[in-house]
Amino acid sequence: MSDAVTTDDLVAWIRAFRDAVQEHRDELTALDSAIGDADHGSNMARGLDAVVAKLETPPASPAELFKTVGMTLVSSVGGASGPLYGTFFLRIGPALTDPADATALGAALRAGTEGVVARGKAEPGDKTMVDAQLPALAAWDDAVASGADARGAAAAAAQAAEQGRDATAPLVARKGRASYLGERSAGHIDPGAASSALLFRTLSDTLAARG
Repeated sequence: MSDAVTTDDLVAWIRAFRDAVQEHRDELTALDSAIGDADHGSNMARGLDAVVAKLETPPASPAELFKTVGMTLVSSVGGASGPLYGTFFLRIGPALTDPADATALGAALRAGTEGVVARGKAEPGDKTMVDAQLPALAAWDDAVASGADARGAAAAAAQAAEQGRDATAPLVARKGRASYLGERSAGHIDPGAASSALLFRTLSDTLAARG
């Protein structure tokens, strides 16, 4: 049934996220060049390549999968992205069983973002990855409350994440490397929000592709 998300589905999502980051690597780096250290695309691509290499041995459960993903990102991605994305994935796994329904997956994703917020101390409007993730989670919850399955919730979340990404452009950064630029950080999309939008878009595409 379409509402049951298995470990295999989640592995496919991580692989798709890696592919999307590779595809948009130069774009992510260009965004980071404008307001950061010009390494978000390359760092994320390298870390996710390392993750996918570890997944050659299939994980037995979501907990095992996301522990592998999180720890690999923490150890192989430089800058803030490794600890933040690593924390996101490490917080997801313990909340999930195989299979998971839309409500459980949404709760796990929220646990991941709550970990990011706790680690980075970011709030909505600070011009960070949280500005894409929190709208995505709100859209997910609204969709589930309206009767959507995981596929429908993921589609709503992906759209909201992309809107949240775009909404970072006029913001003045208050966290991270971009905050050093002050007013000059306005006019640029946050690279972490851009990669977070890819995260939710690839989840949506993965669930849609299985029918």
